[in-house]
Amino acid sequence: MPVTNSEPPRSPHPDSGCLVRALSARSDFFREELRKHWQCLDQQREYYSQKTMTDVDAALRKLMANVDRLCAREHGDEVVSRLLRQIDGVTRLSASSGRQPTH
Repeated sequence: MPVTNSEPPRSPHPDSGCLVRALSARSDFFREELRKHWQCLDQQREYYSQKTMTDVDAALRKLMANVDRLCAREHGDEVVSRLLRQIDGVTRLSASSGRQPTH
């Protein structure tokens, strides 16, 4: 007779779906904020050197590619928020749109 395990199979933690949705929502928010800054910076392209624009584009691409990974880390949202504030220091998006910074 086969040996059976008397323990019921373990199901994923009930809050794991909520955590995944929260991380996804946070990543989506940061991605949208990055897009806004990128568009704003693109409109200001004439005021910056080609090297500056190339460097900023590379940094934004890297950040955009790593948003999910950063948000999944402990305090990662704080890191992304800090980077967005630094980007805002260049784009001045929050000042030009008359909105309060949300990051």
